[in-house]
Amino acid sequence: MRCFTILGPSQSGKSTLLKALGELDGQPVTAAFADALTVSQFTYLGEPWAGFDIAGGPDYLGHAGEALAASDAAILCVAPDPEAAVLAAPYLRLIEQSDVPCFVFINKMDQDEARIRDIVGALQAYAAHHIVLRQAPIRDAAGHVVGAVDLISERAFQYQEGQPSKLIEIPDDLHDREQEARAELLEHLADFDDHLMEQLIEDREPPTGEIYKTLAEAHRDNRIIAAYLGAAGHGNGLVRLMKALRHEAPDMAAIGPRLGIKAPLAIGVASDTRKHVGKSTLIRALGGPVQHGSPLGGDNLGSLSGIDGKPVPEPLDPGTLAVAVKSDHLDPGYAYTAQQAEELPRWTRGRPPAYARVLMPANERDDARLSAALGRLAGSDPGMELAQDSETGHLVLHLQGPIHLRRTLAKLAEDFGIEAVEHPVSGIYRETITKTVETHYRHRKQTGGAGQFADVHLTIRPQGRGAGFAFAETIKGGTVPKNYIPAVEAGAREAMDQGPLGFPVVDVAVTLTDGKYHAVDSSDHAFRTAAKAGVREALAEAGPVLLQPIERVDIHVPSIHSGSLVALAGSLKGQVLGFEAHGDARGWDVFQALIPAAAKDELFQALGGLTHGTAWFESRFDHYEELHGRDAERVREARAAELA
Repeated sequence: MRCFTILGPSQSGKSTLLKALGELDGQPVTAAFADALTVSQFTYLGEPWAGFDIAGGPDYLGHAGEALAASDAAILCVAPDPEAAVLAAPYLRLIEQSDVPCFVFINKMDQDEARIRDIVGALQAYAAHHIVLRQAPIRDAAGHVVGAVDLISERAFQYQEGQPSKLIEIPDDLHDREQEARAELLEHLADFDDHLMEQLIEDREPPTGEIYKTLAEAHRDNRIIAAYLGAAGHGNGLVRLMKALRHEAPDMAAIGPRLGIKAPLAIGVASDTRKHVGKSTLIRALGGPVQHGSPLGGDNLGSLSGIDGKPVPEPLDPGTLAVAVKSDHLDPGYAYTAQQAEELPRWTRGRPPAYARVLMPANERDDARLSAALGRLAGSDPGMELAQDSETGHLVLHLQGPIHLRRTLAKLAEDFGIEAVEHPVSGIYRETITKTVETHYRHRKQTGGAGQFADVHLTIRPQGRGAGFAFAETIKGGTVPKNYIPAVEAGAREAMDQGPLGFPVVDVAVTLTDGKYHAVDSSDHAFRTAAKAGVREALAEAGPVLLQPIERVDIHVPSIHSGSLVALAGSLKGQVLGFEAHGDARGWDVFQALIPAAAKDELFQALGGLTHGTAWFESRFDHYEELHGRDAERVREARAAELA
């Protein structure tokens, strides 16, 4: 069995294309796997095939990457509109990263009159590989596409609704355009075949078989991308595409070297976790033996079935698909050898999740269940990461964006019976001081036994931004014994945990200048308590101000949209640092800016609208800066309500 992945923008007709390909030579067996992938198994000319259809939308790029890693070829399905080519840019970028041979299918040609060369040219802006046109369209008097000419065999076919295409003569008015397109194709192929180059230079007609052979070799070696056209909804252009896959897609032996993994037995394609069923993982066998009970990746493989749930012959033939049930050690995004699981390259997981949300159960009794359910979801969703807030201990879910969040909440409710509430990560603000204050604090407590006594004189002063906390002492004459000074520092540090505005305090220096002790009643605890209370009193008098975190964002954006981000950064009260062409992705820029961390949610929303979901960003903390005015008041009021 050979496998391919169909991917592309929403509404490009991917599902229709997979269904139509499967029905060329019989009835396919199709199953939806998780909420992102549909897999279809079918035969074509007696050979077994499988196709993975990935849901449209950038949130699913991780699922697309995992499917590509297990595939022999990719089909990029696009609409016949040059202006919509930018929507395919994220998928072309992923395909380029994967090194999987790609076939472009320009779908819905019955609905548009755009020039094919304009569509291919627009796509070429985002591809490092040459995209060569394999067919020239035949149009009727109204400009509608009614057939295609194969540029290698130079045979013309007229589409027929519900029937195989009809072989016809090349229309007279198409000869010049066909010859021009054929010459372009041959010139590109000559880059990979010296003999073909000689024939073209000497103006000799190369044999058709030799051209097909050169194209197949270039395609299998992923040195070129060929573009086909048709209309999947009418069955147009499918036979030519399927024949190209059959002759030009490499076999599964190329997968291991492509991923840099020796002798893989299987690869995880996708997994799903459902209530009362548990975890199921779709795997593709790459070597043997793969069967129930066999060691795989350091654990025994659970029961196996086909995608239709029926038992499958074991051991699995290399290349075939199976669903592994009760194999919790199996995950997508990994290749499995007999001894271990090897994580696949980073590109398979799609975009790094940058949308952080705190999730809490609506009912406290579901706290442990929520943690376990999120862990299982994160294990099957490459676009999701689970962490814990270091300050509050709450679960923090890192996602692809608001839509991804809504799907996750729905899945928790439907598959696990857990209602969860979400809110932004709140502990991002800090506070500091603006004035130097000297304070004196005496801690005295008398109980029935030994008392507590500690007396400290402290100076608290602001430090430069980013300097952190510093402690020093200038004690003379032993007024505070050396053995108590570490306790004073510990108390001062504890006071930094929460300042008068309710947030952790940063960039403050504390100096112990004097003090007193009692030979009987003084202790580490007493000096720690005195220092903590003294510093807290001083912080309230030292002009506390609120600090907001500023993050550096690197926005990966198709170059056509870079200019619109300048105004966006300004609207978010950010600072543009500049942008430059991406070093590894053709047609992309990296736009750099500094923005308040609190503006990231707004950045998500605005970026999606401005770039139609094509752009994404990575962020990291850069520095803190003072927050003034009404914005600061709102933050303080919200914090006071949290702590009430």
